Amino acid sequence: MRVDTVYENARFLTGTKESVALAVLNGRIVALDDDTAALSAKRRVDLGGSVVVPGFHDAHNHMAWFGMALDDVALSDCRSVDEVYDAVARRAAETPSGEWIIGSGYDQNKLVGGHPTRQGLDRAAPGHLVRLKHTSGHMTVVNSAVLERLDLENVPVGGDVVRDEDGSPTGLLREQAQLLLRPLTYPTPVERVVRGLDRASERYLAEGITSVQEAGIGGGLVGETPTELAAYQVARDRGVLRVRSTVMVAASVLHDLDAGAGFGLDLGMRTGFGDEWLRLGAMKLFADGSLIGRTCAMHEPFAGEPDNVGYFQVPEDEIARTIAAAHRAGWQIATHAIGDRAITVVLDAYEAALKSDPRPDHRHRIEHCAVLRPEELKRLASLGLIASPQGRFVNEIGDGMRAALGPEREPWCYRLKSLLDAGCVLPASSDRPVVQGSPLLALADMVRRKTASGVVLGPEERLTPAEALRAYTYGSAYAAFAEKDLGTLEVGKLADFAVLSADPTDESTLDSIQVVATAVGGDLVYERS
Repeated sequence: MRVDTVYENARFLTGTKESVALAVLNGRIVALDDDTAALSAKRRVDLGGSVVVPGFHDAHNHMAWFGMALDDVALSDCRSVDEVYDAVARRAAETPSGEWIIGSGYDQNKLVGGHPTRQGLDRAAPGHLVRLKHTSGHMTVVNSAVLERLDLENVPVGGDVVRDEDGSPTGLLREQAQLLLRPLTYPTPVERVVRGLDRASERYLAEGITSVQEAGIGGGLVGETPTELAAYQVARDRGVLRVRSTVMVAASVLHDLDAGAGFGLDLGMRTGFGDEWLRLGAMKLFADGSLIGRTCAMHEPFAGEPDNVGYFQVPEDEIARTIAAAHRAGWQIATHAIGDRAITVVLDAYEAALKSDPRPDHRHRIEHCAVLRPEELKRLASLGLIASPQGRFVNEIGDGMRAALGPEREPWCYRLKSLLDAGCVLPASSDRPVVQGSPLLALADMVRRKTASGVVLGPEERLTPAEALRAYTYGSAYAAFAEKDLGTLEVGKLADFAVLSADPTDESTLDSIQVVATAVGGDLVYERS
């Protein structure tokens, strides 16, 4: 047999064993180890003793949002609200009057002075429309010029407009209140979304990412346009969708279909429709909000805020109805639930749906699953659910999460090891651009669990390096029903892999390891210069 490429002289950590060579034909692995020696190949690539792992797979990210945000005023490094205002002022100085200034990535937990305000933004950018997006995506601050254009008398359920002591808006819009901006900003032009996908894909390949799951398109807080799937198709047609993409569809887009065809999208499409490059994944439903923003639904108040237990983004009974309808229609369901009360309500809804309409191998998910009580951990595992936490959060926003929870609830926060111990398959993800999304950074955080201040958050939840790697490859593929093609390097599977400078299962290398090259379908699509 004549193959396209044989990759050799490397340590292939395949996910099932260690190999020394790999052969590719038509984008798939056809041989490993000694079976490659006698093959005729169009080319043989010497990898110079590098370590090769399955391509990293981000199970929950926002690729279009990240790519488009590269044009925003970057605020993640700001350490005071005055630094935020200075960054906005610099952009305003080079932006024509009357145009938008968009910033992203600020976190009030890291800012001296807390949230920016409309008055501060008015001073920084007079004559402009200003919107600053919180790093979580669950809040936005706008200036007075924007507030004047909003219908503040009709705030959507599941959100609020924060006001000061005299009742005036501070400029902070939380959760569903951000939808008040839609008449001014929505929909995003398809061409802009395509450009965002292009730029994000390029970055992802440099980080060894070959597959992603986009956590919500077409509607809701994270949807950019009702025709968002078209943007992915255009990007693929142009060759700029460089990583395999499974897209979750916002629950608000689904509806009852005619002729008793169930609940879903027109034409009856549901989870699994598509191909190895672009396919429909789960239905994405928002139950509650943010932990660091203190808007997620909690059983007990946030630390230091005795009157604040957060809230739901939709009525509790609507969560149950939507989950039941999507489950009956054959969808995989991914529900955003961060607070422990939200998790309880979502577990109740999943349990009722599965009891009413049993379905094997449903792989329903709880996205983030941030504050997971011990009794709910057992119930999650018994229902065969997948929790999709973000280990990277511990480092970048862990101190803010600790402050919101208090010491008694810290052990429940973004569990990892206990999910494995309970028998769950654990995926890994970034929620990028909420935090930096490099998988190599995440592997270190999943192993060490250290916050930015150096505190170990939930030491019992630390993973071994091998467990962390397994989550970022096989676990994520499993969460997308893609493990037959992705997640390990085996004969018959797609030849997607990352070439690394050192062994990621050796903890001593985690601070220095680099991506040397990335292959998708057996082709080297990134090589470090």
